[in-house]
Amino acid sequence: MHHLPRHRHHAIAAAACLAVGAWPSAWAQTAPAAAEKAPVIVEAQEVRARPDLDAVAEGDAKLRQGPLEIRADRLSYDQATDTARAFGNVRISRDGNVYSGPELQLKLGTYEGYFVNPTYFFSRTQAGGSASRLDFMGKDVALATDGNYTSCPRDGSGEPAWLLQTRRVRMDLANNEGIAEGAVLRFYGVPILAAPVLSFPLTDARKSGWLPPTTSVDNKSGLQLSVPYYWNIAPNRDATLTPTVFAKRGVALGTQFRYLERSDEGSLTFFTLPNDRLTGHSRDSLGYLHEGNFLGNGFYKADVTRVSDNEYWKDFPGDYPSLLPRLLTGDAQVQAPVFGNWKTYARVLRWQILQDKVNPIEAPYDRYPQVGLRGTQRLPGGFEFGMETEFNRFTNPNDITSDDRIKTDRIPGDRWHTVGSLSLPLVTPSWSLVPKFSFNAASYHLDKPLTQGEFNGRRQFSRTIPTFSLDSAWVLERDATWFGRDMHQTLEPRLYYVKTPYRDQKGLPKFDTAARDFNFDSIYSDNGFSGVDRVSDYHQVTAGVTTRMLDAQTGAEALRVGIAQRFLLSDQRVTTDLDETKVNTQSVSDLLLMGSTSFWPQWTLDAGVQYSPEFSRTTRSLLSARYSPGPYRTLYTAYRFKRDESEQAELGWQWPVYGQVRSGKRSTEGQQQCSGAWYSVGRVNYSLRERRVTDSVLGFEYDAGCWIGRVVAKRVSTSRQDATTQLGFEIEFVGLSRLGTNPLKVLKDNIPGYRLLRDDAPTEASSPTAP
Repeated sequence: MHHLPRHRHHAIAAAACLAVGAWPSAWAQTAPAAAEKAPVIVEAQEVRARPDLDAVAEGDAKLRQGPLEIRADRLSYDQATDTARAFGNVRISRDGNVYSGPELQLKLGTYEGYFVNPTYFFSRTQAGGSASRLDFMGKDVALATDGNYTSCPRDGSGEPAWLLQTRRVRMDLANNEGIAEGAVLRFYGVPILAAPVLSFPLTDARKSGWLPPTTSVDNKSGLQLSVPYYWNIAPNRDATLTPTVFAKRGVALGTQFRYLERSDEGSLTFFTLPNDRLTGHSRDSLGYLHEGNFLGNGFYKADVTRVSDNEYWKDFPGDYPSLLPRLLTGDAQVQAPVFGNWKTYARVLRWQILQDKVNPIEAPYDRYPQVGLRGTQRLPGGFEFGMETEFNRFTNPNDITSDDRIKTDRIPGDRWHTVGSLSLPLVTPSWSLVPKFSFNAASYHLDKPLTQGEFNGRRQFSRTIPTFSLDSAWVLERDATWFGRDMHQTLEPRLYYVKTPYRDQKGLPKFDTAARDFNFDSIYSDNGFSGVDRVSDYHQVTAGVTTRMLDAQTGAEALRVGIAQRFLLSDQRVTTDLDETKVNTQSVSDLLLMGSTSFWPQWTLDAGVQYSPEFSRTTRSLLSARYSPGPYRTLYTAYRFKRDESEQAELGWQWPVYGQVRSGKRSTEGQQQCSGAWYSVGRVNYSLRERRVTDSVLGFEYDAGCWIGRVVAKRVSTSRQDATTQLGFEIEFVGLSRLGTNPLKVLKDNIPGYRLLRDDAPTEASSPTAP
């Protein structure tokens, strides 16, 4: 049966209950079937033994059975009862875990016995503690009394900064359950988490129960307190119910249900705030994602997100993070193999648009439905044939026609198109030549007649546009030396010829068509538009060259520089101009230049420039640099410019401001000192054109050695007049768990080169995928 990934907060809850439970768990694991059959070996300065009866060892005594090793001042082993007794400086080690105490008695076969006043250190978490007594009641059951756990130093200099204590813990390994009585987590002597009775899993397996509470603050909702409950329904199904109190809005409930089957998986997320005191009405959201496979390569998917109102994305920005938070998808699709590389597919795509009174947006058309067939086929003689034929019904989203400020002259309709190509790729290791003939054919049936162009006054019409292209590329290589390093240099010129005749397309609907961004990929394309409804009348040659410097030993790219430009052989009449009347008479296009290097290990530099020969000025540019001289030290800056549209500067960083920076490793048993080091983290995006900060993240991290504190503020502009500000904070008890709002995702998503403090130490449970 497939298993869901482990729930991160659930793993934290398990550790927070009582990490001392790892002691008997690790002890029981020392006796797999192979180890039980292993002989008992006793060594010491003095050994007295009676064959087949017993043995007594004194002076640096050691007993080994398989991976289990016991050291003590005095050891005895009674073969009749299979009992080992150890006295004085008893020390047990296995897989880096160390246990010590004054007295141990254990039946090796049945694992019954006790350990008096043990202390322990676990290599995985680099933390440990002590207990007054451990009683072993078989291989699967153990009882710990007066146990504690911490990753702070226990050198007698004072109370540890944080300490997890419990009165008694019973561990049942067979049922993967531990029951803790009187568990208290203290931080500088102050109890911050407590439970009279607490049940938790002894492994990373999921278990139903309450998870640690989380809190956050933002300027829209005020203080927020959430107390999640995790429900482990089955190995392949679970749910999380999250009651949340918003100081300004009221009480809400969030629900997430996940499932994982052999060929299907999905999740359902629902949030409801029955009575928002700020707006006077209910606030709701629904998210559903399902994916599955059938017939080998068959695939189907449903992805739906819906919210209750237009302001939802501003008031609850973290619920459904997206690059387009105002454009919510409703997408259902299926595709099935037909034969070879051919497949058929069907899709329904409907949008929800979250309109803004000040800044309305125009949404894409709904596709209701989309049905098609596509594939490629190799033909005799080295030819390759590819084709896509598809029917679409395009309609306007409901939000378009209900808002007077949005254009309503968009014509819905049907379109059946076929796009195909026949090519003959000639490819060698040093050069390639690809002649290709392609065509774009479309037939339209519109709800209203057109008002301009060749098809003016008609609702039904069709057109076919052919294209011929010839793509030629070379790869030249040589050995070189650059700044004393052996390098491998390439020179990669490329020529691309395109010929597409002119067809009048003025006034045609633009169902799925937009102008391509002008960059190093699109400059070598045969059409300046994405989609089907527009085809550029190209007669031009694109010439470009790229050179790369590769490290001769590792093959890593140290430098890349490129240049490319189009040369028009005739005027272009189908352009990206909005009124579709402007003719492009330029003999050459804008010049593209790009470069990147990481030749110096501490630096990463990138640059891209679009230069207009017609106006002798830069049209667009991007410059960025990242400096990372060591662990937890990174500076990132970028400048983005697009003439007459935007100009932005960005700065991001993670940098220590006080104290000694650590490597992140703790190699000694509990000797990590709890001394402090402060780090500043942040990112600021400033619009030079609007003279304002558009987005920003600012925070501080404090690494105290055995605990880490984080405070992070994030501000996102939702319009020129409005912004959402969120405050997150967290305490990470190293080797145990995290409590707070988990702002780490904000730091990772927003700060290039950000590195998690102690990222080489375990910080959370793993999340394997289903087998």
